[in-house]
Amino acid sequence: MPSIAVIGGGLVGLASALKLQQTGRFDRVVLLEKERDVGQHQSTHNSGVLHAGLYYAPGSLKARFAIDGLREMVAFCREHGIAHEQCGKVVVATDESELDRLNTLHERGQKNGLTGLKKLNSAELREIEPHARGIAAVRVPEEGIVDYAAVCQTLKRLIVSRGGEVLVEASVRSIGRVRDSESWTILAGTHTLSATVLVNCAGLHADRIARLAGVQTDLQIVPFRGEYYTLRADRAFLVRNLIYPVPNPAFPFLGVHLTRMVHGGIEAGPNATLAAAREGYRKGDVDLRDLGEAISFSGLWRFIARYPRLVTYEVARSRSPGLFLKSLQRLVPELRLGDIIPGPSGVRAQAMRRNGELVQDFEVVERPGAVHIINAPSPAATASLAIGGEVTRRVLGMMSS
Repeated sequence: MPSIAVIGGGLVGLASALKLQQTGRFDRVVLLEKERDVGQHQSTHNSGVLHAGLYYAPGSLKARFAIDGLREMVAFCREHGIAHEQCGKVVVATDESELDRLNTLHERGQKNGLTGLKKLNSAELREIEPHARGIAAVRVPEEGIVDYAAVCQTLKRLIVSRGGEVLVEASVRSIGRVRDSESWTILAGTHTLSATVLVNCAGLHADRIARLAGVQTDLQIVPFRGEYYTLRADRAFLVRNLIYPVPNPAFPFLGVHLTRMVHGGIEAGPNATLAAAREGYRKGDVDLRDLGEAISFSGLWRFIARYPRLVTYEVARSRSPGLFLKSLQRLVPELRLGDIIPGPSGVRAQAMRRNGELVQDFEVVERPGAVHIINAPSPAATASLAIGGEVTRRVLGMMSS
């Protein structure tokens, strides 16, 4: 029987390994993770939101996987007793210039199959979020919050209990094809492995793993740090559930928003500023390899030239709590500077092309004996089980052809 090596122990890698294992078609399923445990990066450095597919172009992988993945993730959490809640969210238009975009989001959500969507006027918005202000909103009842760290640990436990292997501290150093064979040889940490099929779910390093496996692509991962604030406990009453702005269509991020966390407390953010390290969670974090690759990548400079005001504003907002607060006050005017406390940060692995365009959809690349998930930013956490199902479908199709 064939064997599978999955590189990357985040939600997408874990879900893919479990789905592949459940087919019973492989004598060995091994997941390789470079950290000491799974889920140490994008999977747990995020808003903890269950995204319902409101934003994504109908027919796109993001739209399909978000819808299917949300429902599968909710069922998974129910089955395994993982903290979650479909509390719903509101997307708020704060002035007339945002109304057309809000209506477009509503239409997209309907086309994507979301249920219970409702347009709100300002009075109806205040009934749901009394301290939010806007001239209109869309309520998305299927959205929610979840403990993704617990999801990661549950997936790991299920993989191991079913006979799979999760190897940690196993950073992949080389990948090669065995001569006169269709198998791969992988050096990872202290391990040397052979696998019939390779699955790349390496997130922040997915482009590098793809190149190690011989994939030529014009994509490069560009890290964007997202910084959060938390609301003081005595001001948490200002937010009941999830309050989002209408996103800027020029940027593939959802904008600074307010989120009730599944274990309590309110987070505000994230912004989206270029990071000097792929795992640069602090402003001063610099990785010379990451920085060198970024500044030598022509796509980054074309992106900056295309959006100079946007990039400049994000850098300024990262340095100024006052500017960050102004973004929040568009949604909840009662917030004051003393209400917000610096919180955690995450880094989003965003694929960019050499022409400076950000890759808007998930990017899945197939090669003989390999499937590479090169671009899987939000909503990949919500969609992880659905992405794992798609990886499994492609691998089985590859084996039968």
